[in-house]
Amino acid sequence: MAYTRAVSKEPLSEAIQHYLREIYKLGQAGSPVSVTALAKAQGVAPASASAMVKKLAALGLAEHARYRGCTLTEDGERVALEVIRHHRLLELYLAETLGVHVDDVHEEADKLEHALSEELEARIDRALGFPTHDPHGDPIPDANLEWPRLASRSASTQ
Repeated sequence: MAYTRAVSKEPLSEAIQHYLREIYKLGQAGSPVSVTALAKAQGVAPASASAMVKKLAALGLAEHARYRGCTLTEDGERVALEVIRHHRLLELYLAETLGVHVDDVHEEADKLEHALSEELEARIDRALGFPTHDPHGDPIPDANLEWPRLASRSASTQ
């Protein structure tokens, strides 16, 4: 699916979606993400990552303070979680339903995640039984973009 900005409804490019996903992943520790770390993770020059961070900030998807790194806004985080959800659902669907080897699902899901409609996402989710983890064991955000809860001790012993 082509994610859009909440205000103008203009589509977000695949590159923007990939950067948002990476900033989300790198920022899991709770600290702002440095442009250097982002450039390394994306396999681009620091100047390219810096230009994209400025673009994300202009779109209202990230906040950036020079020399202090960047963080996602609420809108940026929502898009990042959607991209992660689509990617991981697709990985599981490709592995379980189509028999694609688990080592090959990442690259295919990376291509398809941007074209997946919300309707097809819901159908895949339902067909897979509303999974909580992808074939690599990574958690899948649910339809409300919330992470699966860890099973409590009392529930796991029953």
